[in-house]
Amino acid sequence: MLDKELLNEWLAIPPQDLEARSPIPLRILPSKEDVHRDFADTMFGEMWNARQAGQQLSLIVPVGPTGGYPVLAERVNEARLRLDHVTFFGMDNWLDWQGRALPLHDPNNFEGKFHSLFIERLEQALRPRAEDVIFPAPTDLDRSAREIDRRGGIATTYGGFGFQGHLAFNEPPTSRWASVSLEQFRDSQTRILPASVDTIISHAERSAGGNPFAVPSLAITLGMRELLGARRIRLYTETGSWKQTILRILLFSEPTVDYPVTLVHGHPDVEVVVDAVSAQCPMPCV
Repeated sequence: MLDKELLNEWLAIPPQDLEARSPIPLRILPSKEDVHRDFADTMFGEMWNARQAGQQLSLIVPVGPTGGYPVLAERVNEARLRLDHVTFFGMDNWLDWQGRALPLHDPNNFEGKFHSLFIERLEQALRPRAEDVIFPAPTDLDRSAREIDRRGGIATTYGGFGFQGHLAFNEPPTSRWASVSLEQFRDSQTRILPASVDTIISHAERSAGGNPFAVPSLAITLGMRELLGARRIRLYTETGSWKQTILRILLFSEPTVDYPVTLVHGHPDVEVVVDAVSAQCPMPCV
């Protein structure tokens, strides 16, 4: 558990001081639209450079934040950049109450959203091959890990981070009957798990008019082993006050399973990009 006095010190750091004081590289952009463009520009640049170098590229991608995908599709179309050299690994997905995959057209299916927000906006000739869009599957939990190994590893994990510090659906272990150490959690693999009440509420607020019954209760996620195994990690948020506290915990806390995103500390190439509202003090600045 975090020391409350220490937490209050982090929460009071003025936003104009955050970039200089953060032990993790941090960039604060003026607006959420700027964050979306940065996400798109960064991923486009990586895909473009790999094409020019004649290299295959594997990326772990989120479905949240999503605002950068239409911008990215526009960039790809304008540049006529064929993506048959890129494999996209979705980091997580919702499942039905029995742990089975949702239909692709279901509004809660992240793979379906990735297709509608990005893939289907690309000109047909530019799209990645169908077999190069890989989301974790409840019928074969190890498929993503096998494909990652077969393709030479992940270049970059792109992602957001949740209210309670989860990466993908890697939420803090909450069972009173099982103790998960930091090293065990760091080495966690693809698995099915129940979503926390916090996560269900946040998704209900953002996508279902506050109706938690419209949000599935089970999810599947890549493990921290896959997410942290990338050569680079790029984290984004643009959800304002909802993320002001967890941003400070991400930047300044020692690694702890209570806030899984803190496990990025010690990775050799991490960057966090946020909008100005998300960087504001959640309590009076000092």
